[in-house]
Formats: sequence, structure tokens, C-alpha cells
Amino acid sequence: MKSWRTILILVFIVAFGAGIVTRLFYIQILQHKLYESQALGQQLGFDKITGARGQIFCDNSQQSKGKESAGQVKSLAINKDEWIVSAEPSKITDKNLFAKTLSKNIGQTEEEIVSKISGQDAYIVLAKEVSFEQLEKIKTLGLEGLSWQADSKRFYPQGSLAPQIIGFLGGEKTGQYGIEGYFEDVLKGKSGIQEQKKGLTSIFSSETELSLEGSDIYLTIDYNIQFQAESLLKKAKQNMDIDSGQIIVMKPDTGKILALANFPLFDPNNYGKETNFDVFQNSAVQKLFEPGSIMKPFTMAMALNEGKITPDTKYVDKGFLKIGVETIHNFNNKVYGERIMTEVLENSINTGAVFAEEQVSHKTFLEYLEKFGFLDKTGIDLQGEVRSRNELLKNGQDIEFATASFGQGIELTPLQVVTGYCALANGGKIVKPYIVEKIVNGGDEIKTNVKVSDKIFSDQTHSQLTKMLINVLENGYDKIGKIPGYYLAGKTGTAQVPLENGKGYYENKTIQSFVGFAPAENPEFVIMVKLDNPKVSSSSLSAVPLFKELAQFMINYWQIPPNYDIKP
Repeated sequence: MKSWRTILILVFIVAFGAGIVTRLFYIQILQHKLYESQALGQQLGFDKITGARGQIFCDNSQQSKGKESAGQVKSLAINKDEWIVSAEPSKITDKNLFAKTLSKNIGQTEEEIVSKISGQDAYIVLAKEVSFEQLEKIKTLGLEGLSWQADSKRFYPQGSLAPQIIGFLGGEKTGQYGIEGYFEDVLKGKSGIQEQKKGLTSIFSSETELSLEGSDIYLTIDYNIQFQAESLLKKAKQNMDIDSGQIIVMKPDTGKILALANFPLFDPNNYGKETNFDVFQNSAVQKLFEPGSIMKPFTMAMALNEGKITPDTKYVDKGFLKIGVETIHNFNNKVYGERIMTEVLENSINTGAVFAEEQVSHKTFLEYLEKFGFLDKTGIDLQGEVRSRNELLKNGQDIEFATASFGQGIELTPLQVVTGYCALANGGKIVKPYIVEKIVNGGDEIKTNVKVSDKIFSDQTHSQLTKMLINVLENGYDKIGKIPGYYLAGKTGTAQVPLENGKGYYENKTIQSFVGFAPAENPEFVIMVKLDNPKVSSSSLSAVPLFKELAQFMINYWQIPPNYDIKP
């Protein structure tokens, strides 16, 4: 009897073992691929991710003549990780204790937290914009039902420096204005699928996100020059109560923008607080103005290059000039008598500019406007550049060409004017202005190619006009702009402001400007100062002193040697 039971048990064990072996054979051999894929599916996950947005820098080490600027690379737009802290109320056993423990770490009262987690929601956001330091403290609390996730924010470390250049990242995570807007597709991170493997203690990615990151952009802006230019505009607001203003600094041989300052400014970290959206616009490229007398050197260049005048050509000024039914007057109705063309620029004589324009045909005048780039956009790598085709001139009467010769009735952007002055400074070559030095993605780097046209006027014209513009600062109204030891060249402009309906001008508003380059015979930089409605009488008292201060700063900053000896 006992033997029979033993045999039965043995048979049962053998049968049970055979069943297990058979099942293992079925699972591990016959169904191997099925169960392997199921197991792999439990270990692998796939998430849709977006790479980080590219950052924006200015690199002062790339500036003129290899001189390295203090500070070198400055961050202008970066990504700053903040955190969103959330809760799952169903996992919280003691809501009052939860609220009491957490309240001091997220800056909310216990009552506020209890109110949030007592609702019917399965998931509730408790706090946004939590810093890394705050999060580290929250983690140590060990609260059940608490979770957190990263939320990358755009941050502008320099605050209100160059905001119209940089732009900002809008609420839809899309670049608005400036570099952020123009290079949206370059800066934004790419979307992709990320494979994740789940281990016993952690989740780790089998791939990095580097290939999805947006490209970084390095600007040509020199931080120190930009800061100085913006400081001067703020000073102009304090001392002259300007409505707005721009200062542009450019390398005349390449078109590299060293500063592009606007006033008023805004803080892109708090752009949502602005009520006047006009402040977001970069007036240097997005707003037109009538340039006034800073146009006269271009008129002179045309007539000189066509051989119709010389710097010593004489002209008799009567203080006014009749053209059809219209009468043109000089500033303040002054009468200058017999003068040469050099003196026309020195004294900024409107009728003398008209005389120079009348020596060339209207067709030739228009052709030169096109050569100087005044009928088209400059092509600057910034969002929203505008242009005027100056249609009134194309089929205009004598009066339109006469007023255009001294800068009224013709519309330009400040950047177009500076680009034109670069040609006056560099010997007649039109440069394409640019503000992006290079675009970098990982190990790949794309540098901006300098674009320079053939000469649009002769070496003789360049030499003659340069001497005439030197005399403006040496002998004319603008002597206040002189810097001992250096010859500077430039011209003031005081222009009327047209009414919004285009019929006439404001009686009490002006745009006062000065554009100049230095050293005059071997220019390192061109500076334009444009002030909208300063509460002083002329550009010589407003724009010229600012030009002088910035030019002196740059001479010292770049250690440019004097080009003549200072007499004791």
C-alpha cells in the first residue's frame, strides 16, 4: 500500500515536471519572439520631445583689427530651466499636513493649498516658475502625491540692452521681432521621438537631444559700444526731452553693425507689461523719415562725380529760390551771398544744394539714389525692414527734386542713410549691413559673408568730398564736434516732420541728426545720431555733441592713433 502511494507521487511529480518543461519549451523556444517583444515593450518607451531653443550671444573678441574687447562673449538670450510643481489629490492622505509642510516652500498659504487639492481634479498645478533651488528643498519633503516637471523659459540676462535687436519669445513660444523673429526657424529646437529604457532604479535615454537643439547665433554687436550708445540716448532724453532716437555704428569697409541703439527701451523679460507696442519696433530699420541736410553730401557726390561741379565752384545765394510757384528758403532765412560748394556744406545752404542738383539731370539723380541703395531695402538680417520707393520723385516735378537735394520730400530709414555714408567713407563701395556674425550648431559653423559692391564713384570724388566734409567740422557750424588730433568728417541735418495726412509739416517738431566717420582719411567707423524732436534749436547743439562723445569713446576703446599733431 505504501509502495503504491510512493509510485503515485512520483508519477505526479514527473508529470508536473514534464508539464513545466513543455510550457517552458513553448514559451522560450516556440514563442520566443512574441514574449521578447512584449518584455521589450515594457522596458522601452517613446516620447515626443523638442530640442532646446538656440541661444543668442555677442562676441566682442571678433571686433576691429583683432582687438579684443573686455568681457568678450556676452549672453543676450538664453534658456533658463524653471519647474512646475503639481499634485495628485487622490494620493494625498492628510491634506492639512501636506499643505502645512509645503506652504513655506512655494510661497502660498496653507489655506490656498488645501483649497486647490480639495477639489475633484485628478491633477492640479500648484506653482509655476519654481527655481532649481526651491525644487531641491521641495524634493527633501518626501510628500506623497507631489510631482514636478521642467519648464524651460527664455531669459534675457542683459535686461533692457538692445531689446529691439534681440526681440523676444512670445507666449506661443514663437520668436517676435528682431533676431528672435527673423531667425525663428534657425533658433527653434526640432521635434523628434526619443527612445527611453526603464531600469530598476531610473529611466534613461538611449539617445541625446543634441541633434534636436536649435542653432546658437552670435551677433556683430559690441556690448560696450551698444551700452555707450544707449546711455547717450538716455542722456538725450534727460537733457533735451527727445521723443525717441537712434544711434547706429557701422564698419564702413564691411557693413558690420557694432551698435544699433534705440530709445525708448523695454525689458524683453517683461514684454507683456508694455502698453505701447511701438516700442517693440526697431526704428532704425522699420520706420521712415525725411533726412534733411544729411542728404546734401550725396547730392554733392553726384554732381562731383558727373564733373558738373568742383569743391570750388561758385554760387551766389540770395536766401531763397523760386521754383514754379514754390519758394525754397535757407534755414532761418539766412542769406549767404557768393559761396563755393565747400561752403555750401559748411553752412548747410539749401539753395546751394538745389544748385548742385540742377547741374545733373533728374534721371541721373534718380540713378544715383538707386546706386546708393535708397530705393530698396538694405537686406539687413533683422525682422520687418521697410523701404520707400520714393515714387513721388520718379515722376516728380522740379520742386520734388529740388527739395530732395537737401533731404525733404524723400524718405529713408536710418540704416539706409548709414549704409550710404559707408560708401562716402570707404571710397564709393556699397556694403550690405549685417548683424549676425555666425550661426553655430554643435560643431558646424556658418559665418556671414561680407558683400561689397563695385565703386559707384571715382577716387577723385571720394577725395574731394572727404575734404569738404572735414571742413564741415573744421570750419562750419559743427566745430563743436572736433576731437583734437583727429580729422573727422560728417554732416548735420535738421528736418521737418511731415503731418500724418502727408499734407504739410508740423510747425514745432524737428528731427535732428548727425552722420560722420573717423578718422576721416582712413575711416574705422561710421556713426549716425538721430534724435526725434529734441527741445533745442539745431543739430549742432543736440546730435553733434553725442556724436563727439561716442567717437571719442571709440577712439579710446580701439586705441586709434592720432592722424595729426596737436599744436601746443
